[in-house]
Amino acid sequence: MAWNPETYNQFKTERSAPFYDLLALLSVQSGLEVVDLGCGTGELTAKLAEALPGANVLGVDSSAEMLAGSQQSNGSTLKFENSSIENQLTKPQQWDVVFSNAALQWVPDHEALFPQIINKIKPGGQLLVQMPAQHHNITNRLLNELATQGPYAPVYAGWNRLSPVLDIDRYAELLFENGSKSMQVLEKIYPLVLNDVNALLTWVSGTALIPYLERLPEPLTRRFRDDYRVLLSQQFPKAPVFYPFKRILIAARF
Repeated sequence: MAWNPETYNQFKTERSAPFYDLLALLSVQSGLEVVDLGCGTGELTAKLAEALPGANVLGVDSSAEMLAGSQQSNGSTLKFENSSIENQLTKPQQWDVVFSNAALQWVPDHEALFPQIINKIKPGGQLLVQMPAQHHNITNRLLNELATQGPYAPVYAGWNRLSPVLDIDRYAELLFENGSKSMQVLEKIYPLVLNDVNALLTWVSGTALIPYLERLPEPLTRRFRDDYRVLLSQQFPKAPVFYPFKRILIAARF
């Protein structure tokens, strides 16, 4: 997908808040080998590296546009790699910490994905994941609904971005089934207070809207955005807009 860092970063404070909650669940030790799957611009990966003395931290992201502003550290403690999460999981290396903030919701089949990720964690290591609870969030459900309507349905030809995100009880089961006896799995609301529906549309434009627009021919992209704005206006008729955005946080040791 073609990510736009400028659009994504318009809500930098709101998008970074869950990262710090996830970071607080990390057991800090020295000299850890750490991978950040789906590191985006790398700005928060640098914060992760700062919190871990003597750690070697690798940030991985499939978007060259997002990584364009990332910077390697002067030493060897922080590096970035333009690679997909799926490709990273095929490599033999294991890690003390696998960290992923707002990225795994883009990777399909979590029933298979989480065991793959856990297999990359060294004995005694940690998994820390944060992702939107997309199946519960109304902005995602409205996108799915609009994609099934004309004139978009014939273009999508049955495609719809159904979220791979599971319920939190299933994540807890997957962690246990793959060797974790120590875990925290929770869903938390991060309230968004936005000036109006246009601001909410901008929020969605930085992430969830992207795969829907890139599959449409140019004449339909503006119409899709306008129709989506109408659906958002019907759902959020008041200004300012209060949006109870739900996210899942997972911390486990293996």
